[in-house]
Amino acid sequence: MIPGATWGASASERTVALPCDALCPLGIQADRAISIDASPSMVFAWLCQLRVAPYSYDLLDNFGRRSPRKRDPELVRLEVGQRFMTLFALHSFVDDEHITLRAKGVAVTYAVRPEGASTRLHARVWFAGPSLLARLLALGDLVMMRKQLLTLKSLAENYSDSWNSTIAATESTASVRATNRSAADGADSTA
Repeated sequence: MIPGATWGASASERTVALPCDALCPLGIQADRAISIDASPSMVFAWLCQLRVAPYSYDLLDNFGRRSPRKRDPELVRLEVGQRFMTLFALHSFVDDEHITLRAKGVAVTYAVRPEGASTRLHARVWFAGPSLLARLLALGDLVMMRKQLLTLKSLAENYSDSWNSTIAATESTASVRATNRSAADGADSTA
């Protein structure tokens, strides 16, 4: 096994087919995975935040700027070709299931799947190029992606309840407004 090729991923996760596999088939494969106590849709929403920041070691990979700790709900509107983490372009996606990104010599899929009442986040990276360089990249990526996955886990778990409360409050307010509008429309027609 290549040093840095695996962190947290099970044997079955390392062999499951993911969309990035076809993009860099002759490279070095690295798998990272983590369980997150939040819904798949919440984890996917935080993955969409990678459009604006890497959520890893910000001093190194975000020019010293802190990755946002508040989720922007507009970022879940994905389109192929959008930029992610500055270097990557969105290659493909399925809402609440996966995001596949591509950059020169690198392809990555972030796959989200339910795991009981929580979520399993599995990231696979393929590094193209000479074997020695790809192996060094996999080792460096281990450090950066481990931090990224732990940060996304923390954010999804800590903001999940407040996000669900916000959604419930918004839906409740919309329902009250619709009821009030309907009642007002009925009053207008009887007058």
